Amino acid sequence: MGVPVLILGESGSGKSASLRNFSVDEVGIFNVAGKPLPFRKQLKKIDTADYMTIHKGLVGGKLKTYVIDDSQYLMAFEMFDKAQETGYGKFTVCALNFRALLKTIIEDTPADCIVYLLHHPETTDTGKIKAKTSGKMLDNQLTVEGLFSIVLLAKTEGGKYWFETQSDGMTPCKSPMEMFADMQIDNDLKMVDTTIREYWGLNKIKGDNK
Repeated sequence: MGVPVLILGESGSGKSASLRNFSVDEVGIFNVAGKPLPFRKQLKKIDTADYMTIHKGLVGGKLKTYVIDDSQYLMAFEMFDKAQETGYGKFTVCALNFRALLKTIIEDTPADCIVYLLHHPETTDTGKIKAKTSGKMLDNQLTVEGLFSIVLLAKTEGGKYWFETQSDGMTPCKSPMEMFADMQIDNDLKMVDTTIREYWGLNKIKGDNK
């Protein structure tokens, strides 16, 4: 039973940059939007927005840590592909495909496998921040954030970048008690990965032994 972790953040908030401290043999990246990484280090990545490719990579992979970068585009691209279809069926299919991805992570990956979804947020009419989705089925009947025990929010201001670990009442941020020492931590996903593994007693990835 793998561990999904949701990292929310606007474009430019440092989500992808948070991968900078992983070594090449520590993490596998599914690059949904096909964008270059915002640093010089070369990490293992596959440019794909195909659910089946991601499913096979997660289930058949040998790594302990994976990242689905810009995961909200899985839904957005699918909706564009179905833009000329009429009716609400396309919204249902899109919701089911994204739900199946989360189910794959939770049920079909090893217990010491952590999969990070780097995802854009959106703001509701009440001013609250939530994960961006393709429609009301995921929002009203599922609530994407409810499937994650850890939700971090990437923020930036004045050239500084950080993750928020707990909610201020307007965000869905959450993490287990005493997992992180502060409400604001460095946007270092390698450090986050190490912290989660130590907290829950998961097997360390190779680089943690250095």
